[in-house]
Amino acid sequence: MSILPLIAACLSVGAPSITVPAFTAYIEPDPEAANISEQSGITGWKDSKEHISWFGNIKTPGVLVPTIHVTLPKGAMVTYRLTAAGHPSMVEAVGTGDQQSISFKAFSVSKPGYVRIQLDGIARSGADYGQISDLSLEGTPAETAHFNLKERRNAASVHLVYPLDASAKVVAFYNEITVKADPIWSYYMACGFRRGYFGIQVNSPTERRIIFSIWDSGNEGVDRSKVADDDKVKLLGKGDGVFAGGFGNEGTGGHSHMVYPWKTGATYRFLVTATPDGTGTIYAGWFYFPEKKEWGLISRFRAPKDGSTLKGLYSFNENFGGANGELRRLAQFGNQWIRTEDGTWVELTQAKFSHDGTGKADRLDYASGVDNGRFYLSNGGFVTNGVKFGDLMNRPAGGKAPSDIPASVFQSSTNK
Repeated sequence: MSILPLIAACLSVGAPSITVPAFTAYIEPDPEAANISEQSGITGWKDSKEHISWFGNIKTPGVLVPTIHVTLPKGAMVTYRLTAAGHPSMVEAVGTGDQQSISFKAFSVSKPGYVRIQLDGIARSGADYGQISDLSLEGTPAETAHFNLKERRNAASVHLVYPLDASAKVVAFYNEITVKADPIWSYYMACGFRRGYFGIQVNSPTERRIIFSIWDSGNEGVDRSKVADDDKVKLLGKGDGVFAGGFGNEGTGGHSHMVYPWKTGATYRFLVTATPDGTGTIYAGWFYFPEKKEWGLISRFRAPKDGSTLKGLYSFNENFGGANGELRRLAQFGNQWIRTEDGTWVELTQAKFSHDGTGKADRLDYASGVDNGRFYLSNGGFVTNGVKFGDLMNRPAGGKAPSDIPASVFQSSTNK
């Protein structure tokens, strides 16, 4: 006979507890099958095939008693099942018309680590499974448990920053990406630099893109119509099938993308060139199309109030849609090279790990390191390897600079 109910009954009124808002949970497998908001929690949950999942790092082994707070119409009957750390518990509830507490059997956590707490709707008599407000956990492990408690459910963005000699005059940056896990709403950025970024994105179950964008000058963060003309990036050219326009809400600038069916597990090659042009700089993004076995232009922009070569080189993984922020995103970045003004190729074998503000305290599930001679970045999935902000990593040198880039790629950087 399990002793968990007896242990739970012995928990004191003053036992540690943590309350995890419903708006931090995830709907699975369809992330849009119910409504989630900071104001209302979870509403409109109707499909028994969908479940609600919370994820937290339980740092101290022990016993926890889970309780959900739910509002059900008076008389409505619902059967819930809550499963945590492999322990399922079934409860039948009758609605009162007001918020009520529904407690489940205690579960035991035997070792520290991330735990999934899954709520299933088994049966109902009303229109849906009620309005879920939060999940609370009571017991000694709650005192040190870590859950994201903010409405932002995106995984933290994670970066590789490539240290450069401050005096280096870099006119080209070459990098390769191999995506290993690719949920929708993911952006894997190969060539980031002080003025822009270049990578591949998963926009929907059926659409993928190559994206190259350059920021305007000035300080406008939202509305490009407010940017003075002499601060705006200007499009100079683009490849066949490439859309070009502007963007806002994350700074403003010139945007270009090509819908392209890149594949998970395949390695893709990227090159950014930079040519100072008076008080501006011409930036161009080049992508190697493996099916054509040739390099193609995505777009070329002139950035005003610049006049510099490439600075601040980096790569990143981004989860730009938080509804599926519990899923892991994983990519390898390898064979990084820069080309200097005199035509010399220099290999980059060191990278520094960093993350955005979400990774500081809210979402700590990220990993980075070197695998099979390449750097890798992982975010989401509640997987971590203990990497810290600022950690330096070194990959083995390959010693083979890109040799198939046509000279015209570099010459065309000055073609206005």
